[in-house]
Amino acid sequence: MKIAINTGGGDAPGLNAAIRAATLAALSHGWEVVGIKNGYGSLYTEEPFIPLNQDTVRGITFQGGTILGTANRGNPFEMPYQKDDGSWALEDRSDEAIDVFKKHGIDALIAIGGDGSMIIADKLTKKGIPIIGIPKTIDNDIWATDITLGFDTAVSTATEAIDKLTTTAASHQRIMVVEVMGRYAGWIALHSGLSASADIILIPEVEYTFDSILKKIEEREKRGRHHTIVVVAEGAVEKGETHFVKGKVIGQSEQLGGADQYIADKLSELTGKESRSIVLGHLQRGGTPSSYDRLISLRFGAAAVRAIDEGDTNKLIVMQQNQIKRIPIAEVANKMKLVPLDGDTIRTAREIGTCLGD
Repeated sequence: MKIAINTGGGDAPGLNAAIRAATLAALSHGWEVVGIKNGYGSLYTEEPFIPLNQDTVRGITFQGGTILGTANRGNPFEMPYQKDDGSWALEDRSDEAIDVFKKHGIDALIAIGGDGSMIIADKLTKKGIPIIGIPKTIDNDIWATDITLGFDTAVSTATEAIDKLTTTAASHQRIMVVEVMGRYAGWIALHSGLSASADIILIPEVEYTFDSILKKIEEREKRGRHHTIVVVAEGAVEKGETHFVKGKVIGQSEQLGGADQYIADKLSELTGKESRSIVLGHLQRGGTPSSYDRLISLRFGAAAVRAIDEGDTNKLIVMQQNQIKRIPIAEVANKMKLVPLDGDTIRTAREIGTCLGD
């Protein structure tokens, strides 16, 4: 048996732990293991694979990022190419990717990625590639799994940053607007904001109004609290408006961002108080994974090899009530796990007086 491992999309703490577990588990069966370099785009290069063995995965559990490299571009079904007139377009080169897998004798693929990676994986399974998916994204928005690798570390990073910003906001009696990642799901904003005792948390699932935000700020002022912490997901939306888009590169999803500056400027105008904004950005992706992210990543990696060994492919490894389970990748593709508005965490936020902007 020869298997390949791919890490696609944005990097996340815990990827290396998953690679290590999958590699060591596969080697224990006597299998050969290779990694795809820098995402699927490298399949169209001369040397798309690197060998994975005990030496290459030694000591990487605690390292952030991915030793394989990753990319947000390189979808085999939508590969960018430049036309004769200089403009760019997309083309389906998936059959070439399938030929590369066959040429190198790949029997199965472990695809570690988020929602976009699972859409690609689902399409590849339909072309005959046996695949096991591992849920990776700091956004925690993959359908049917309680948690994804990378989320816990990202929340911890954001929480620590908000804690530090709170002290400087209090010292200067400022409004501090902190933008965290979360394109269309507000898991990071909700969990880090609530953990750091933010006063206002704005998530994509709840449209916000400035009337609601101002009411909260005024309440704090009356109680002698002259600073306010606002945590906003990059995909948060004002009622009746759309989310902020920074730009889009062909072959990639649209890049969100700018909500923090807009809200800070608006609050300065409406309150007369000094407001500052900060974008945590890729800080949330980097750094040493938490012990929890290491553990679940190792469990995901070993479970992926277990599924291949049992011939139960075209499945996504998920965590449900701390139990490893498998569900068809086809059931996950094109779905997104949003923050449930009737969930306990949202209810907790409301019950302790956190403003959600509605």
